Parts: sequence; structure tokens; C-alpha cells
Amino acid sequence: MSQEFIIGLAENGVWVVLLVSGPLLLVALGLGLFVSIFQATTQIQEQTLAFIPKIVGVLFALIIFGPWMLSLLTDFAQDIFSNLYRFIG
Repeated sequence: MSQEFIIGLAENGVWVVLLVSGPLLLVALGLGLFVSIFQATTQIQEQTLAFIPKIVGVLFALIIFGPWMLSLLTDFAQDIFSNLYRFIG
């Protein structure tokens, strides 16, 4: 097993993590920014107002992006398991 193979595998793993977590993080970031601007404009300082929209938005994003995220993860896992013989010997 060469160093290039290991680095390529690690790079692929990092890309999968970024692609899987990216949509949910972007939705949470966008909703958090919107709620913060709304709170600053209206001067409402309710703590739960910051968390409830993010939770609901991330849940909807998980419903929308979930199948794509799952297929990406299963493809990566299948790639890892199909190359298992290269790791062992």
C-alpha cells in the first residue's frame, strides 16, 4: 500500500465529510444569520428564538438532502470495503 493511496483515501474521506455535512451547516448558518438580523432589528432577545428555527430548518434539510447524503456515505463505505484486501495485505 503506497503513500499516494493512503493520501488519496484520506482526501476522499475528507471530501465525503464536507459534502455530507455541508448542506446542513449552510442551512443552519443561513437561518442563524436571518434570526440574528431579525432579533437585532426588533430587539427581541429571546434565547429560544435562535434555536427553534435552526432545529426545524436542519430537520427539513435532512429530509431533503438525506437520501443524497446516505447514498454518498454508502458509496464511500462500499469503496472502502471493496478495497479491504489492499489494507490487509
